[in-house]
Amino acid sequence: MKRRTLLPVLLSPWLAQAQGTKPHTWIVPFPAGGGTDAFARPLTAALTRQMGRQVLIDNKGGAGGTVGAGLAAKLAPDGTNFFMGAVHHTIAPAMYPRLEYRLEEDFIPVALLASVPQVIVVHPGKVPVADLKGFLADVRAKPGRLNYGSAGNGTSHHLAGELFKLHTKTFITHIPYRGAGPALQDLIAGQVDLMFDGLGSSAAHIKAGRVKALAVAGSKRAVGFPDVPTVAEAGVPGYEVATWYGLWAPKGTPREAISTMQAELRKVFATDEIRNLWHGLGAETPNLYGDAFGQFVSAETKRWAEVVKRSNAKLD
Repeated sequence: MKRRTLLPVLLSPWLAQAQGTKPHTWIVPFPAGGGTDAFARPLTAALTRQMGRQVLIDNKGGAGGTVGAGLAAKLAPDGTNFFMGAVHHTIAPAMYPRLEYRLEEDFIPVALLASVPQVIVVHPGKVPVADLKGFLADVRAKPGRLNYGSAGNGTSHHLAGELFKLHTKTFITHIPYRGAGPALQDLIAGQVDLMFDGLGSSAAHIKAGRVKALAVAGSKRAVGFPDVPTVAEAGVPGYEVATWYGLWAPKGTPREAISTMQAELRKVFATDEIRNLWHGLGAETPNLYGDAFGQFVSAETKRWAEVVKRSNAKLD
C-alpha cells in the first residue's frame, strides 16, 4: 500500500518539471501564409522570448479549418497544447453536417487574439476598377464571369462573399482553397479575380500594390489604412464582416495553465512591438478573455448560422 501512495508523490515533481520545460504547441488549422499565420507567428515569437520557453506553431490545414480543430480537440490537456482558431470555427457547425469536435464543449476559451475587418481586394489587372461602385457595375455587366477565392468552404471568406451577393443582388462564382494563403497567392498571380479577405493577410500586398483594396467591411476605416473606405461609405450600407482569431485549450486543461497563458497574453499585448504590428495589419489589440470570450463565440455561432440559412450557402 505504501508504494501505491508514494508513487504519485514521487512522480509529481518529475511531471511538473517536464511540463515546465516542454515547449508549448499551438495548432493552427490553416496552411502557412494565411491570415492566421500573420498573427500567430509574431505572437508566438514574442511569447517565446517573454516566457523563456518555445511556443511552436503546427499548421494543420483542410476543410475550412475543421481538420486541425478535430486534431486539436484530441491533444493531451497538459497545459502545453493550445488551438488557435478563428471566426471560421463559429461558421462550421452550420456548414458541416458532421464535425469531429464541438467547439463549445471540447475546448476551453482562453482569449481573443485579434480582430480585423474583411477587405474586398481585386487583382488590379483582371479587375481594373477605381472603386467599389465601378466594381459593382462590372459585376452586373458580367454576371457569373467574375470569381472569388476563399480559404475554403464554410470560412468567413466564403460567407463574406455570399453575404455580399445577398446585399448587392449580384452573382460571383466561389472558388474554395485549402487556406487563405493559397487563395491569396492565386489572386496575386491573376488566377482568381478577387477575395473577401481578412485585412491581416492582405495588408502587405495592398501596400505593395499587388492587390487593390476597394473597401473594408467594418463600421469604421481600419487602423493603418485610412485611405480605404468602408463598404458603407462606398455605397453598400449594412454589410459588416470581421475576421477574428482566438485561442482555446483542450477540455480538461488545468485552470492554472490557462490563467498563466492569459497573463502572458495580457503582457505581450501591452508591448509596443505587438501593438504596432497589429495596427500595421489593420487590427486592434484585444481585451477579451475566458468566459467573456466564450460568450462572444456563442453569439458569433448564432449569427453565422443565420447567415448560412439566409444565403443558402453550400459546400462546393
